[in-house]
Amino acid sequence: MFTHLKNSWSALLLTALSLSIGWGIRGNFGHEIGAMVPGALAAMAIALLSGRHDWRRKIAWFGMFGALGWAFGGSMSYGQVIGYTHSGHSVSVLYGFAGLFMIGFLWGAIGGAGTALPALLSREKLAEFLTPLMAVFIAWFIQDIVENSLISINPDYRQESPLYWYDTDWLAAATSIAAILLLAAVRRRICRPSALILHMAVGWWLGFLVLVPLLGWRMTPPRGDNWAGCVGMTVALWVYLQRNGLQAVTLASVITAFFGGFGFAFATFLRLLGIKTGWQTNWHSFMEQSYGFINGLGIAVALLILTSRLPQSHESESANPQRQRRLDIYAAGFVLLVIPWLNLRQNPEFWVKAGAVPQIMAGLPAQLWFEAAFWIFAIVVVRMMMQHLREPIGLIPTTWEGKGQLLYLVFLWIMVAGNFEREIVVFRAQRLITEWVIFINACAGTFFLLRHANLKPVSIEAQVPSTDFSRLMHRSAVAGLIFTVISLAAQWAGIRAVWGDQQAGGGKRQIRFGQSATATKEKPLPGQPHP
Repeated sequence: MFTHLKNSWSALLLTALSLSIGWGIRGNFGHEIGAMVPGALAAMAIALLSGRHDWRRKIAWFGMFGALGWAFGGSMSYGQVIGYTHSGHSVSVLYGFAGLFMIGFLWGAIGGAGTALPALLSREKLAEFLTPLMAVFIAWFIQDIVENSLISINPDYRQESPLYWYDTDWLAAATSIAAILLLAAVRRRICRPSALILHMAVGWWLGFLVLVPLLGWRMTPPRGDNWAGCVGMTVALWVYLQRNGLQAVTLASVITAFFGGFGFAFATFLRLLGIKTGWQTNWHSFMEQSYGFINGLGIAVALLILTSRLPQSHESESANPQRQRRLDIYAAGFVLLVIPWLNLRQNPEFWVKAGAVPQIMAGLPAQLWFEAAFWIFAIVVVRMMMQHLREPIGLIPTTWEGKGQLLYLVFLWIMVAGNFEREIVVFRAQRLITEWVIFINACAGTFFLLRHANLKPVSIEAQVPSTDFSRLMHRSAVAGLIFTVISLAAQWAGIRAVWGDQQAGGGKRQIRFGQSATATKEKPLPGQPHP
């Protein structure tokens, strides 16, 4: 399948290592912003080792859209679903593996689409997303300010507020719709990027309303049901891609979805086997990094399939090269500054809680000292980029291969170092499987990148024979479904054989069904009677 690509094995390994490293880091920072890290690393890795020069020219855009695509899945709750697989209750174990497949499938579907989008769109088309995305980000920023203000007044506001609707992100979906409609009213048009955001936001609402309030399907009560919104969002995303001639992105999304579903369930299966050995270590991080590795393989396989099936993109920069370079810098700034800031700004609070850093230093909060230091760093980086636009800086390579390697490596080691800084204040032997393994994998990834990224790009014609992506999607979906049924049955049977009715590990036993079910109802809203 990849015979045209001499270094396909290194592309597979580097992309898998990149997502594994990022997923291990994500375990410390969590949620949507944490999931940006593996998304950016994996997308840049496959772009660099794809053998396609036109993809390397869009390296920063791959990083940005890979981060955004993988971020969405971070909204889904899965801790209790993992608990079902540990329960020793036969039906709950099978349900837990099926639920993990569903969560991983949705996570991979949206992440794969975000990663593949730059493979088809030109930098000019990708840049059209900047304004709609900024409108949504501003709306979410205002929403966070309001909600955090209410929480500071009443710490129990989140659970007690009428806004706490099945613990979902319905408000974020609503504000994104409002932001895009307001932008469309100002511009008097709805651009294609705005239409994509509307598709996904409206799809979120349809999925959530139909599956949860109407049908009453709750995956993990009383935890949040963002999974239902993600179902609708994924379907709406596929509808948009198919209607706009982006079938190749849909194919990548489907392939990555099945890898993600299998990966989440199988990594949990490996975790349960590991716990059975009696070896005391951070098995949760082992699961996360294993899941990330499998997700990375999915991204690599999906994008490598596209390498020979998409025509070479010849982008012209003669009309306004300065503007094109400036747009590239926006994407690079998102990767180098925005993603690290969103994640690493959590460190001071962690240090203060661990007693390693005073809450107040020289009359100012530790958080403020961190913010000041980071933004001084950001100003220097932005100023350097602006200078590079006028007169090239020697530090920045002249080739796209060199620029891509620099962007990937700087981002990688910022996040590896920032993650280690966070945990060093509470480091213990169990964290060797986390920070130590992440460091070793980062060293290996650096070696593979520098060893193989400079190989001669594969020659691909500007026009290639048309590919029936619909047929490939159908075959991928059928193969994925068959493999899913077999793998879930095997994982359930394997855990039943190893653990039987015994609960794996400590903590509260989570049972989904029957009279012994541990949680079946959502927390009532204020004023409602308890069940």
